[in-house]
Amino acid sequence: MQLSPSAAAPMLEVNGIEVIYNHVILVLKGVSLKVPEGGIVALLGGNGAGKTTTLRAVSNLLIAERGAVTKGTIELRGERIEALTPSALVKRGLVQVMEGRHCFAHLTIEENLMTGAYTRTDGKAAIAETLEKVYAYFPRLKTRRTSQAAYTSGGEQQMCAIGRALMAAPNMVLLDEPSMGLAPQIVDEVFGIVKDLNEKERVTFLLAEQNTNMALRYADYGYILENGRIVMDGEAKSLRENEDVKEFYLGVGGADRKSFRDVKSYKRRKRWLA
Repeated sequence: MQLSPSAAAPMLEVNGIEVIYNHVILVLKGVSLKVPEGGIVALLGGNGAGKTTTLRAVSNLLIAERGAVTKGTIELRGERIEALTPSALVKRGLVQVMEGRHCFAHLTIEENLMTGAYTRTDGKAAIAETLEKVYAYFPRLKTRRTSQAAYTSGGEQQMCAIGRALMAAPNMVLLDEPSMGLAPQIVDEVFGIVKDLNEKERVTFLLAEQNTNMALRYADYGYILENGRIVMDGEAKSLRENEDVKEFYLGVGGADRKSFRDVKSYKRRKRWLA
């Protein structure tokens, strides 16, 4: 069943946020989006559009890069979360999987997974149960459980990064560029597991992805970012069938126009001024 932001109560609501780096560089300009509970929402756009910055604003990881939310609000289940630490957000069930398959290279796959459970207070038996569930979704990790992460493939490291997030027993996962640098069949496998986790475990996902075609196959709803602004949003099926999205993001159509911005400037100007 497809969920849109209007069809279900939002688990996450981002309202008109602006993000500035180093006190001067404006990166996000009035970004607003909603993620319904139990949904998969895709944040789409090219490199530098602001996707990673949006996720880091939600998970409060901007401070590490001298960034800050200077306007707007971010709410998780109706609670303002801009002032909460990343660890406090994990305890509330929100976990981010960073871009680039960040694993502890010197630790084994299983040791990496166990680091994801550091905020858990429900006992060793519950953590062990979650670990077995992770292995059920990622059987390749079980096979490689004693291997050092440094000696595993890119796909295995991406699975490990997602599995580690699941060890925190999250309600919502922010997934940053899960397809980056992976072979197409591994990308299919990773997205298939995301869909399974969403349908079977009711994990809510907000995923940032340059691979628009893949993201819109699995997401319920999508937002397209350009230059720090949302330029279009809609049901995934509607975006897949949109002629401009096909041309600029799916590689289908004419080659005369240089940018999605060229055809949407009037519509976006109206939207920004509204």
